[in-house]
Amino acid sequence: MSDEKSAREPIAEDARIDALEARLKAAREREEQRNRPQGTGADANYRSGNRVLADLLGGLLGGTVIGWAVDALFDTGPWGLLVGLFLGIVVAFRNVFRMANTPPDESPNED
Repeated sequence: MSDEKSAREPIAEDARIDALEARLKAAREREEQRNRPQGTGADANYRSGNRVLADLLGGLLGGTVIGWAVDALFDTGPWGLLVGLFLGIVVAFRNVFRMANTPPDESPNED
């Protein structure tokens, strides 16, 4: 009886465990690929276009409001409005040029 192998002796490698590990690895890879953000193509272009539009409108409206407020406070006539509008346009185009010169893989907020 001492020469016989025990039925409960541990097995070094089990084919079922290897197969399970392979299936788990494949499932993890599929899940990572499914959850990976798709930031290329039309979606990225759409976001870039929206950002350009927001920069342009924000610059124009912001400069106009600030210029109008300067005119209202100091009674300077249309000059505060014109200067504010001009500065808003300059800032808007500066932001658009900076965004256009940013590499695609770099986030524009990392300045």
